[in-house]
Amino acid sequence: MKQISWTLENFGQLLKTCIAQRELLNGKSLHAIYFKSLVPPSTYFSNHFILFYSKCGLLCSARRAFDLTPHPNVFSFNAILAAYAKESLLHIAHQVFDQISQPDLVSYNTLISAYADRGDKEPALGLFNGMREIDFDMDGFTLSAAITAAGKDVGLICQLHGLVVSGGFDSYASVNNSLVSYYSKNGFLKEAQRVFYEMGEVRNEVSWNSMIVAYGQHRHGSKALSLFQEMLRRDLCVDMFTLASVLTAFTSVEDLLGGLQFHAKLIKTGFNQNSHVGSGLIDLYSKCAGGVSACPKIFEEIPSPDLVLWNTMISGYSQYDEFSEAALDCFRQMQRAGHRPDDASFVCVISACSNLSSPSQGKQLHSLAIKSEIPSNRISVSNALIAMYSKCGNLQDARRLFDRMPEHNTVSLNSMIAGYAQHGNGIESLRLFESMFNPNIVPTSITFISVLSACAHSGKVKEGWKYFDMMAEKFGIEPEAEHYSCMIDLLGRAGKLDEAERLIETMPFDPGSVGWAALLGACKMHGNIELAVKAANNLLQLEPSNAVPYVVLANMYASAGKWEEVASVRKLMRDRCVKKKPGCSWIEVNQRTHVFVAEDNSHPMIKEIRKHLEETLMKMKRAGYVPDVRWALVKEDESVEGEKEIRLGHHSEKLAVAFGLISTKEGEPMLVVKNLRICGDCHNAIKFISTISGREITVRDAYRFHCFKEGKCSCGDYW
Repeated sequence: MKQISWTLENFGQLLKTCIAQRELLNGKSLHAIYFKSLVPPSTYFSNHFILFYSKCGLLCSARRAFDLTPHPNVFSFNAILAAYAKESLLHIAHQVFDQISQPDLVSYNTLISAYADRGDKEPALGLFNGMREIDFDMDGFTLSAAITAAGKDVGLICQLHGLVVSGGFDSYASVNNSLVSYYSKNGFLKEAQRVFYEMGEVRNEVSWNSMIVAYGQHRHGSKALSLFQEMLRRDLCVDMFTLASVLTAFTSVEDLLGGLQFHAKLIKTGFNQNSHVGSGLIDLYSKCAGGVSACPKIFEEIPSPDLVLWNTMISGYSQYDEFSEAALDCFRQMQRAGHRPDDASFVCVISACSNLSSPSQGKQLHSLAIKSEIPSNRISVSNALIAMYSKCGNLQDARRLFDRMPEHNTVSLNSMIAGYAQHGNGIESLRLFESMFNPNIVPTSITFISVLSACAHSGKVKEGWKYFDMMAEKFGIEPEAEHYSCMIDLLGRAGKLDEAERLIETMPFDPGSVGWAALLGACKMHGNIELAVKAANNLLQLEPSNAVPYVVLANMYASAGKWEEVASVRKLMRDRCVKKKPGCSWIEVNQRTHVFVAEDNSHPMIKEIRKHLEETLMKMKRAGYVPDVRWALVKEDESVEGEKEIRLGHHSEKLAVAFGLISTKEGEPMLVVKNLRICGDCHNAIKFISTISGREITVRDAYRFHCFKEGKCSCGDYW
């Protein structure tokens, strides 16, 4: 008997070791011994086998072990419940929960936490309220999960906070940490601070990390770093989560220099090879100017990159147009490495696809997202797809997806409003905005940027002022620099340059480069050289290496025939080593992107393109087209007869359109993308081409979409 007891004890210890170390082969061997009844069957061992298979990620085996348990108890049910919850199969997990005759605290906490982590507020709080109704004792983990489930419902978080204090749960560090995090995420930094400092000795490392992150989220980087220094003075344990939180603080204030110094310390301690810290480093470098090129080296130094690190890398690339192809390559490498994309992966890579304006790749990603059956936060993927379809010129599919979504949030509405604004459909954009006025969806600062942009692109000055005033009066949102820039753009486009200048001079803060750039663009549109010089000088003080003000001024002088001033501006550019961004246009045909520049001779079909353009030009002239040679920007005494017209005919957008016409099926819609603003002559010419070819031609330039159909443009010539 003693020998059998000793054997059972050894068996139990071996099984626990296999669970802890996830030793699948040895664990299966023990299960075989148990199954053959070489060890007496018991619920205790069966429960541990359920736990073992669950830890190893073998859900089917865990379920089989549960079904073979001779007399399952509440621990058995909790083990399989946790296994389903871990795999986000919450409908089955809830079915298991309902089968428990007397669920215990672990049963409730497991299911509430699973729902909360997935963002399913209603079922999580339903279980929580059910516990309260039957006076079921709860603990700190229950309250932490309920606070997580509350999410953005600040009123409910305040109620739960009151319950925490009255119930004595404020002695739990986990509860206070949740309060700090969710107060901060919802913009209530003072409440987060109060909870943190009232914790006293209850604070643990997670508490400090949460507060450092909170400061970082609210762009209080110096306070976050001070808190980190305080941790070091108190000799508190600094782990990878602390270090990642500090990196978030550097990122929030875009302090690349401080981040570099901190990176050096991480290298000395070896933490730079940690996947969690590596994600923070990549996020820092990608969000600070000029740092994204260092990201691949950081990534390569991490021996076992996890899904979060891959996502951070894709996200870093997707923030820059020129690295969007790299983002797509990174996504494919992640798949080849065996990682299954989650909702964050899709949001990042779809964003990169939006930058490229690649409809074919966008549709492939949409298909992959549907097949992947993302278990959580699918709404974020749908929002990204709406933005992608809009930026690829397919507003119809964007709206179709929007209408089919089972639920919308503020981001959904923002994406659709921005899509309509970019396509020049200001009326539909504003109509959709008006539909936001309900208790569930509240406009944000970003919403008003899209709304004011829609007003600017459609010339609705009166409505623009109405929505601008509405921000603070109705929603308590103080206008920021971008909102003022939209208003400057709105007034400038409408020809109210004096009002635009007055607004920029009376703003409550410095207008910054965005404000002066908006005024400069308006001056170019209306030919006000004097005010353009003022706007350009202010812009150059802020961004001396920015080529835009030089180019705009040079073009304005050229249009006015002031060639000495043109030469002066160009000399200034050379002296300051400022290079103009070359204009180019591209079009995707048969899943291949074809890029064109002005006077391009490099394309293998350039002869066919030029021939088609010449034939089309003859038809256009017969239909009444007159080339606007002002856009050729060539001195009269330096050009031979007809040279200006020839130059206009070789603009990159015309070459891309011509290639599209000869390379796609008759009647097929086309999308051309230009990295700069479309020129006036090309805009007029493509209107004629759309009539002659019977095509719908969409051009996405640096500012908006122009949808040409039957001789008209969606912008109504107001651009």
